[in-house]
Amino acid sequence: MMRGNTVELRVDGYGTIDMEYQRDEHRVHLIVYHLVWCPKRRKAVLVGDVARDCRALIEAKCVEKGWAIQELAIQLDHVHLFVRAWPTTSAADILKEVKGVTSRELRLKHPQLRRLPRSGPAATSPARLATSRKPRSAATSKRRRGSNT
Repeated sequence: MMRGNTVELRVDGYGTIDMEYQRDEHRVHLIVYHLVWCPKRRKAVLVGDVARDCRALIEAKCVEKGWAIQELAIQLDHVHLFVRAWPTTSAADILKEVKGVTSRELRLKHPQLRRLPRSGPAATSPARLATSRKPRSAATSKRRRGSNT
């Protein structure tokens, strides 16, 4: 629903997220990606300290890059991230940055993660989902499985 310069998104009956359009010299835009990714072979490793550190790393990277987190749900075996970005930033760029830093830093800090199989520099599966629709999926996922953090 639109009200003036604000867009109201319903999040699965739990409430709404009000977001205003971003403006720069030549554009008016509102880009929110829903990104989902999981550890290699969908192992349930995102628990306790690993989940807390993962959340902190994702939040720090988003602040560094100027992306606004709308919702972040870390489940046992996957992550949902609703992030607001600029038109010059693709969903693939955001995934590359966030998956890269979490994979590397979590492996350095938590030795048990080094035993997970890995392909290249990332400890995450190459499968991922990126969409700019369905803003209710993170809330639905929290309700169905319960959030770890």
